[in-house]
Amino acid sequence: MLSLSANLGFLWTDRQLPDAIRSAHRAGFDAVECHWPYETDPSLLRAALAETGLSMVGLNTRRGSRDGDRGLAALPERMDEARAAIEEAFSYGAAIGASAVHVMAGRAVGAEAERAFDANLLHACDLAARHAMTVLIEPLNPRDAPGYFLIGLEKAVATIERVARPELKILFDCYHQQITGGDLIRRFADCRPYIGHVQFAGVPDRGEPDGGEIAYERLLPALRDLGYAGPFGAEYRPRKATEDGLGWMKAFR
Repeated sequence: MLSLSANLGFLWTDRQLPDAIRSAHRAGFDAVECHWPYETDPSLLRAALAETGLSMVGLNTRRGSRDGDRGLAALPERMDEARAAIEEAFSYGAAIGASAVHVMAGRAVGAEAERAFDANLLHACDLAARHAMTVLIEPLNPRDAPGYFLIGLEKAVATIERVARPELKILFDCYHQQITGGDLIRRFADCRPYIGHVQFAGVPDRGEPDGGEIAYERLLPALRDLGYAGPFGAEYRPRKATEDGLGWMKAFR
């Protein structure tokens, strides 16, 4: 059996987060994760987690307040806003017992953006160490996220090596990595010590993982055999109602 986490940014979006947590539990998930839960009273999430026994893997920093924002941490002209978003995420994450915060880089390019990103990640790592949490960075693909600062696994690895903090890890999203380079097992193995969380979805439509070009019933056990011991995050967009597309879970039970 594999440990599976339901990403409630995409699954059960027709209900409030506490009820989505309960739905994930009824469906047989072992954990949950969020995108931006900030409008929900954290005490309600903590109560739902305690009731179901599910763990909260993590959440994202806010995208930003402007149209088109996709994070703030690599935007040198918005350092104060980026720091506030990071601090909010760790405060909220600690309140709900989350294990990690994904620090969203945003759309940026160049050396100044890299310096801003590194500085903000160092600040995030300080907070993570204080709360016994992890900082995640997620390399995206250029088709879905044109202009995003962190495109490609290699750039994420370089960031990890520059910042050089044990709290900083890569969120390895199989969907994004298949689009940007494929060869998932070898590339995962090459950077295994840097990986803190794994997500998955069907490629190319980001639908249920039992459709598309990746055989997850073989891939996910292979990643586990390479030493990944955490939950695998189901971050896909259901083609219909969430419950209608959960048949893929049978391959891992």
